[in-house]
Amino acid sequence: MRSTADAIEQCFKSLARRCSAQYILEGDIHSCFDTISHKWLLENTPMDKEILGKWPAAGYIEDGKLSPTTVGAPQGGIISPTLLTITLSGLEQMVKAITKPQDKINVCIYADDFIITGATAEVLENKVRPAVDAFLRNRGLSLSQEKTKITHINDGFDFLGVNIRKHRNKLIVKPAKSSVKRLLADIREKIKSNRTAKTDNLIRLLNPMVRGWGNYYRNVCSKMTFSYVDHYIFEALWRWAVRRHPNKKFTWIKQKYFRTDKIHNWIFSTVVRNKYRESVYLDLVEMKKVPIKRHIKIKSAATPYNPEYHNYLEKRIVGRVIESNNKRRPSWWLCWWNLIGAH
Repeated sequence: MRSTADAIEQCFKSLARRCSAQYILEGDIHSCFDTISHKWLLENTPMDKEILGKWPAAGYIEDGKLSPTTVGAPQGGIISPTLLTITLSGLEQMVKAITKPQDKINVCIYADDFIITGATAEVLENKVRPAVDAFLRNRGLSLSQEKTKITHINDGFDFLGVNIRKHRNKLIVKPAKSSVKRLLADIREKIKSNRTAKTDNLIRLLNPMVRGWGNYYRNVCSKMTFSYVDHYIFEALWRWAVRRHPNKKFTWIKQKYFRTDKIHNWIFSTVVRNKYRESVYLDLVEMKKVPIKRHIKIKSAATPYNPEYHNYLEKRIVGRVIESNNKRRPSWWLCWWNLIGAH
């Protein structure tokens, strides 16, 4: 999958129908980047062997001391995602080769997270899991016995920060509770650690968090969660404002930190100067205003290096530009398009 949105959409396609698979093998690879076999990478990665051999064996520095590495790949390195993709490539073909079409096997992989669907728990336990174990063992990897489990779709499971579950035969994909808790904890900590900060500074700290989280979950059923997060942030900011002015009335605090815009009330805002030295409002982003739109999964064979897909990729990116109310292609898009010679 090219992105988490693609992987989540593939899960939806594999599980949404009434006749879809009912059971899911939630795969978790134990210490994935730490245990990848150097020998397997050297034998199966199509690149310069000398450079590849130096990369995973470069070692690491801790407390000023160089320590060698005999297994694994550097996590966070620029080559790490590519090495992991190569390591797990072929998993879907291998699993489908040992099963039948009526077993309803589908594999959804993103980085080191993956799920495998199946018609029955027995197929996943007796056929698929042993095959996956053997596949990973050949590459120096193994499944985590504690975290790898088989789940019924009616019980739901978490994958890439979303919860996927069927309610009365309808598949619902929404933000996972654990992800919501982490966001709220981060926001609470950010507000508490800036008790004496200027209002505009606090808004500039919170806006990227709110906007980024909202954009990540805009492709799933998130409206209720967005409203809940907005309400939580409002309560936290109200406590922040009251704490700063313990001797002021609530009406005074409301007028100082919140404004009204037509039918919208209680907008956490302040007045700042823009680059033209004009006074403008700087508002806190409201997550509930992020539009929910179904993600269209990219074609698996689409690549910018194949001229056949240039028009397809251009339409996808131009569509995103139009969606963000920017009619002109951004400079980075033009540079990339010229680089591959699509013009």
